[in-house]
Amino acid sequence: MALPILLRAGLVAVPLLLVLAGCTGDSDVESGGGQGFVSGDGSALVIDKADRAVAPELSGETLAGDALSTSDLSGDVIVLNLWASWCGPCRGEAPALQQVSSDAAKDGVSFVGINTRDQDAAALAFEKNYDITYPSFVDDSGQLELLMAEAVPLTGIPWTVIIDRDGLIAARVLGASTYSELSNLVDEVASER
Repeated sequence: MALPILLRAGLVAVPLLLVLAGCTGDSDVESGGGQGFVSGDGSALVIDKADRAVAPELSGETLAGDALSTSDLSGDVIVLNLWASWCGPCRGEAPALQQVSSDAAKDGVSFVGINTRDQDAAALAFEKNYDITYPSFVDDSGQLELLMAEAVPLTGIPWTVIIDRDGLIAARVLGASTYSELSNLVDEVASER
């Protein structure tokens, strides 16, 4: 006897739903301010000098309304950090980023944020709350983030990329970074000659 169509559909749908539900069980999808996002695991990668790719030039307007281009920072080590005010891990790493920025400025290291898919008022409040002194690009459309697709997966926030003095991508951190991790990476790249 043939099973009714609805019963057959249910027999197919239930296992499919169980498989799909299992795919999200161990996910690192987190929620921030009602928006879902994926955060990396904080893993760091230093790229051998021979394997480094040229970093794309990023240019645009900062949250302060100023024009900025990474080409203006040529010769510096540049630390790029993708963040948003609604991202919990971004809030967690903000004090460490600011501290490393302050500590490394004397060594020719420039920090630049990329504020993505955020509201300007919320982003400015974030910077004020965490005493962020380095500039951040406004990247409402995600175009600057997209330019970095060869250096970092576009599935997670936050991430940090370190560009060496020759304009090559030298290191990255996927997810929130800590003071010691980021400080060590920056020191390593800044000391290269």
